[in-house]
Amino acid sequence: MIVLLLVLCIADGVLCQIRYSVPEEADHGTLVGNIAEDLGLDLTKLASRRFQVVPSSRTPYLEVNLENGVLFVNEKIDREQICKQSASCQLNMEVFLENPLELFRVEIEVVDINDNPPNFPETDITVEISESATPGTRFPLESAFDPDVGSNALRTYDITTNNFFYLDVQTQTDGNKFAELVLEKPLDREQQTAHRYVLTAVDGGQPPRTGTALLVVKVLDSNDNVPVFEQPVYTVSLSENAPLGTLVIQLNATDLDEGLNGEIIYSFSNHISSRVKDLFSIDSRTGRIEVRGEVDFEESSLYQIFVQAKDLGPNAVPAHCKVLVKLSDVNDNAPEITFSTVTESVSENAAPETVIALLSVTDRDAEENGQVHVEILGDVPFKLKSSFKNYFTIVTDGPLNREQADSYSVTVVARDKGTPSLATSKSIRVQVSDENDNAPTFTQPVYDVYVTENNVPGAYIHAVTALDPDIGQNAVISYSILECDIQGMSVKTYVSINEETGYLYALRSFDYEQLKEFTFMVKAKDAGTPELSSNATVKVIIVDQNDNAPLVLAPLGKNGTAKEPLPRSAEPGYLVTRVVAMDADDGENARLSYSIQRGNENGMFRMDWRTGELRTARRVSVKRDPHQQYDLLIEVRDHGQPPLSSSASVLVVLVDSVAEGRGGGEKGGTSKAKDSTLDLTLILIIALGSVSFIFLLVMIVLAVRCQKDKKLNIYTCLTSDCCFGCSSCCSRQGRARKKKLSKSDIMLVQSAVNVSGAGTAQVPVEESGSFGSHHQNQNYCYQVCLTPESAKTDLMFLKPCSPSRSTDTDHNPCGAIVTGYTDQQPDIISNGSILSNETKHQRAELSYLVDRPRRVNSSAFQEADLVSSKDSGHGDSEQGDSDHDATNRGHSSGSKCNHCTANVITQRGKTPCGVSYTPDQVKAKTHQFALSS
Repeated sequence: MIVLLLVLCIADGVLCQIRYSVPEEADHGTLVGNIAEDLGLDLTKLASRRFQVVPSSRTPYLEVNLENGVLFVNEKIDREQICKQSASCQLNMEVFLENPLELFRVEIEVVDINDNPPNFPETDITVEISESATPGTRFPLESAFDPDVGSNALRTYDITTNNFFYLDVQTQTDGNKFAELVLEKPLDREQQTAHRYVLTAVDGGQPPRTGTALLVVKVLDSNDNVPVFEQPVYTVSLSENAPLGTLVIQLNATDLDEGLNGEIIYSFSNHISSRVKDLFSIDSRTGRIEVRGEVDFEESSLYQIFVQAKDLGPNAVPAHCKVLVKLSDVNDNAPEITFSTVTESVSENAAPETVIALLSVTDRDAEENGQVHVEILGDVPFKLKSSFKNYFTIVTDGPLNREQADSYSVTVVARDKGTPSLATSKSIRVQVSDENDNAPTFTQPVYDVYVTENNVPGAYIHAVTALDPDIGQNAVISYSILECDIQGMSVKTYVSINEETGYLYALRSFDYEQLKEFTFMVKAKDAGTPELSSNATVKVIIVDQNDNAPLVLAPLGKNGTAKEPLPRSAEPGYLVTRVVAMDADDGENARLSYSIQRGNENGMFRMDWRTGELRTARRVSVKRDPHQQYDLLIEVRDHGQPPLSSSASVLVVLVDSVAEGRGGGEKGGTSKAKDSTLDLTLILIIALGSVSFIFLLVMIVLAVRCQKDKKLNIYTCLTSDCCFGCSSCCSRQGRARKKKLSKSDIMLVQSAVNVSGAGTAQVPVEESGSFGSHHQNQNYCYQVCLTPESAKTDLMFLKPCSPSRSTDTDHNPCGAIVTGYTDQQPDIISNGSILSNETKHQRAELSYLVDRPRRVNSSAFQEADLVSSKDSGHGDSEQGDSDHDATNRGHSSGSKCNHCTANVITQRGKTPCGVSYTPDQVKAKTHQFALSS
């Protein structure tokens, strides 16, 4: 009958134990138990959780149905064959489930049945007894053997009823029983030489089984003395694995008889086990017991050796003793490590104490030799966790990072506590699976990309690279450009990016004169889940090319030829004119040089190659200069590669005086203008009249205001609107009445402009009268705005400034340095507030209070030299001394109002200080200015 004995579960649920019992000799298919039901498992999930038997624990006698958990007998179990004489016979099996891992230990006890009767080694047993044997003398009989155990084992012996003998059944220390024949009545050989009885061995089974043998007792003549051992029981200790021939004990028995009756022979008793005879031997003459076979403590720790000593006399009576051999354990078995299950890989984001593997450790030795210490070698993020008895689990013990280590070799070492200590190690390889825990990283946060202007659209310009330490899809990087605007248009109309390689391509041809640089952001994202990304900034810097030829701004004339008068009395070095040109390029491409290409064959003129000043090289000679005019061709060349050039035609006319030259020119020009276009003259007259009327009206309004205020005069009010730092100018009202600035005291020069595009230009104006003969006392205040490239002789005609205006572009992820144009008049701010339209109009008129000069010298736009009005080539200034006095007074008052200033802030599409013009517009404006002068 199958009986469920025990179900035991560990508290943490990792391991459980269940015990069954099954009788031996059960037929195939006999049900032992249902493991799944007894453990309370869900039968429907056995297959999905891979319910299976640990391979190392399989046994051919039992089988488990993995679909329903039924444990049944696979083949007949012979307990005596499996466990021999062991009191307990047990079969072990381990089963486990995955997801989550659960291990169950199944113990099956094989129950003995009474299927074997006792058997005697021989069917006939002969015992020789001397007739002199006294009653009570004992004669050990050969024992019967019953392979069954427990209650089915040999229980007792019986003998045929008689008058001479009875049986005394005794039990050994190991539980085995043996019979001794006890003489109850003296024997008389002469009456009966032999006695025959039936000896029966009976076991304890139900029903009991028996075995019989014929016992023959031969009566011998007496031998008075029997050998005697020193003690009936000997106890000795023997180390296991003792070499063959090792002495176990030296027995010594004595016999008082002499001769053959006193000569003793030693031998093992008849009821000694065959295993003892295999392991030990005895010398019949000396009684020396030695090791004959390999003794193993793990097989048995105690052996009983029964020895008899018998003399050689007639009717010898043997003497008996027992030798108990106790084996001492030797650490001769190393621990054994068995892995039941191993996880192939673990995620790098695995939670702490994630189970990696299940293993068991055993040691066949005893006591300290069998106590095992288990550990993991090396610095690895794993640890051992004791689960049940000798079972351990390997779990994670820290964060895993596949980018640092993609796999680990986990070595488990089991070491016992014996002397010397024995150890065993086994290794497993644990792969770390990747998780998307690393965002792509650009090789640099900012990329500076230099692109030469006039590039071919679609050309490759640069490559951005991002790296991702992950693998697989987690490391597949795609690139994109973040949306933003550049000059009001999407950045994706300027550049594109290959999403796989990160190559950047220009989608248009860039023009340095319109766009000097711009920035945008690129994004790199991986294909993991969730996807991770990072950004980098790309700064595209347009490199200038020499693609713009110089543009001649002055002097301008009709039909491309400018007329300039030259007095015959001019001294060498006389300034005839100054050629002013500009180049829209930058750097060396915009550095200009001037030269005379034609018309100066007799060396009358010399040209300053840096400033463009055309001066006389010698006096005018009637002999050498018989003709009345010189047709000069001036070439302006930049320093680019290849260089570009432009030319200007200047017709220098010899006159007797400047007034004659100018009068004749005006007359001829008027005559031509009347012939060509009368409408233009009429328009100019109307425009000049309107400007004069507005000027007078503004002067009247300002005079009334200054009269009421009594703090500012017209001059100081004008300078306070146009001059930077003129807060102290008004305090100089008294001194201003004493000394007024004339046009000859003003010199127009360039001023540096800050990088942001906003600058303050202090522009002294050099006014050259009719060869130094005319000086007027009108005050001049020029308000000038310069572009970021003003240091490179860019000229801009401007409207009144609003220094505080700016446009905020901080919210745009793209940045660009651009040059924009607008015709909108900017606001004018006075004392921190924006003036009304009417007031702005009045201030605008005041800031342009310019008495028409005869000619504005072009040295205001020269590139390197500053020309002083004290030395214009026509003699000393009439007010040279006053310049020094005015300067001293300016320094003493703490004011720096020597020059008119304005702030320029260039933002996207707007120039708050005024309007910037293209080269063609500059040329037209210059011509208009010349006419208005």
